Amino acid sequence: MSSDEVISYCLSQFDDVVLTNSWGERGIFYNPQGKLKRGVYVLTVKEKDGENDKASMLNRHGVYRISIGLKKETFMGIFGAIPERPSAGNIVKMDFDFTSLDTIIPHPVYAWMGWVYVLNPSDRIFEDFKVMIQESYEFAKEKFSKRNNVLT
Repeated sequence: MSSDEVISYCLSQFDDVVLTNSWGERGIFYNPQGKLKRGVYVLTVKEKDGENDKASMLNRHGVYRISIGLKKETFMGIFGAIPERPSAGNIVKMDFDFTSLDTIIPHPVYAWMGWVYVLNPSDRIFEDFKVMIQESYEFAKEKFSKRNNVLT
């Protein structure tokens, strides 16, 4: 499965999402009618290391990362406790190999917010991940509603 296939899946399956390129990654945002400046993240696809995010070793040939935000209750149900927020430039203190391909694991930097990811998912793992993407989409809709109500 390619990163473009992941993006195409999200754009075709979810209403009111937009694709944005920023900070060296592509992001799918929930943003009906462009009401918020950027919208709310549903999913990101990152294909290279960033200054403060090298734990997944994305600079390996052909490696990309799909990241999503889950509700903290879901994250804890899968992985146990939410880790503490790491200091700038560091990663969360969790016992995972953040370079593992085709495995759903906590995000090395944003797990403290309930984010998870998979590097280069196979079709089988992507089927499992689709359920999590759906939750991320529904969660983004909730956050959008709260932010939009504050602005109106």
